[in-house]
Amino acid sequence: MTLSQRACLPIAMLTMLAPLTASAQETLRYVVDKAASHVDAKVAFFGFSSKSAHFPDMTGTFDVSPTNLEGMAMAVDIDARTLTTGDSETQRLRGRQFFDVAHHPILHFVGSRMTMTGAKSATVEGKMTARGVTQPVKLAVTFSIPPIETAGYQPITITGTTTIDRYAFGMRAFPWIIGRMVAVRISARMVRD
Repeated sequence: MTLSQRACLPIAMLTMLAPLTASAQETLRYVVDKAASHVDAKVAFFGFSSKSAHFPDMTGTFDVSPTNLEGMAMAVDIDARTLTTGDSETQRLRGRQFFDVAHHPILHFVGSRMTMTGAKSATVEGKMTARGVTQPVKLAVTFSIPPIETAGYQPITITGTTTIDRYAFGMRAFPWIIGRMVAVRISARMVRD
């Protein structure tokens, strides 16, 4: 190797690394894989058992930069018209006393801030809208891979859990039969847009 070739080697290496640096700062957009994503909700029933509702239809986006995880943006829409309980309670939950899907067919969650609590865990703060009412919500989230390590090519599975007060969303029917606090679990497979 000649002297001039040796002098050019560091410049060539920096040129090769430049695209990697730029992509590390890029905001990556993921979208919900509808076929592999859903939401489940569970509430106490008569104080000694529970009832569950399954929401199989969700869409959404997750924008994240590996260099600024806190500034992520998440938006998820859940079609309440598709909720099912597997029994006769399905129509009641879709009705006016609960989700009122005729007037409010979509549940909406917007996450605006993420705080990492571990390599693959975080809390996501945001707002949820149901029945036209918007309330603050905090999700405990786990990732299948650390967000900081993603190159944007492999899918990420996100599991989020929270507990909401159904009364806060105007769902006050049957207080002696159905519990007030609802455990919610979101399972979303996110793929690169």
